[in-house]
Amino acid sequence: MKLSVIVPVYNMAAAGKLAYCLDSLVNQTISDYEIIAVDDCSTDCSWDILQAYESRYPEKFKAIHSPVNKKQGGAKNIGLAIAQGDWIGFIDSDDWVTADYYEKLLKKAEETGADMVGCDYHLTHEHSMAVGQVVPNNKLSQTGKLDQKKYQSLILDSGSLVVKIYRREIILGFPNRFPEDIFYEDNAISNSWMLRARHFEYIPEPLYYYYQHDTSTVHTITEQRCKDRMEAARIMIKEAKEFGFLEEYRQEIEFSFTVLFYTNTLFSYMTGVKRPKYGFVKALGKEMKESFPAFMNNAYYQERIHEEEKKLAAMQMKSTLYFMVYYKLLWTYRNVRKKLKATSK
Repeated sequence: MKLSVIVPVYNMAAAGKLAYCLDSLVNQTISDYEIIAVDDCSTDCSWDILQAYESRYPEKFKAIHSPVNKKQGGAKNIGLAIAQGDWIGFIDSDDWVTADYYEKLLKKAEETGADMVGCDYHLTHEHSMAVGQVVPNNKLSQTGKLDQKKYQSLILDSGSLVVKIYRREIILGFPNRFPEDIFYEDNAISNSWMLRARHFEYIPEPLYYYYQHDTSTVHTITEQRCKDRMEAARIMIKEAKEFGFLEEYRQEIEFSFTVLFYTNTLFSYMTGVKRPKYGFVKALGKEMKESFPAFMNNAYYQERIHEEEKKLAAMQMKSTLYFMVYYKLLWTYRNVRKKLKATSK
């Protein structure tokens, strides 16, 4: 078997989202592949849809039902446990791909000897094959046989895990799997996968369609989602220690942890949660300081974090109470200004 494509599914039946994804997969231009769709205890008719596809395409489609909800990481692990392919790919069940997506990625791998291959993607709000907003997922400077400089670049700018295929051994040659029962599972393990690769190739062409809608994980902010992101960052550090690359890439790992665990969580929590809790914000800052005491001196932090965010983070590190009062006043002021501008037009 050349390729296994794993699709975690949870409540994606509405508006034809799941069917659009699966149609793009069953109509790929390659023949030697399998689609493993794992229903993560959906409460809509997603499981019925998967069973229908398995009946129509028994030679390539496997529908698996998880008895308990394990979130995307758990569903992916179920798929990995039965995957037969020499290559492994993933796709979110509300996204879709061009008909030649996997053919092009596999061809690139065969031509170059790469063990990890990616491409660009579209951001789109409609179910169509029209070109939307194109997002470069990686950079040509990261490709070829991987050395320290390229590994550093990949840690800092990894691109999306689902917009890549991986040689089987990179994933299944090691015991670690996706964390279960949390979101942001890709962030937890992507560094380990990239640092196992020896040769990366990238096609600067948008072949993957990333569907944007209000229920997407990235658009839903709750305290639990923030806690999930923090846990993913902790696992990322655990993996770096376990597989022995924390010290060699300490600056890059520290910055990645800072963004995932602290800055993204802090500002999304403050803007996305209706009633931010003092205890949560204080504990977040405390753990960040304990994990990497000098994170604000990191060269990547100084270069890549916006000046205002650096100012606000420094404020939170000194006084959580002062930070929260200041941030609320700042946010209120900006919302008022925005409304005044809108009414004056």
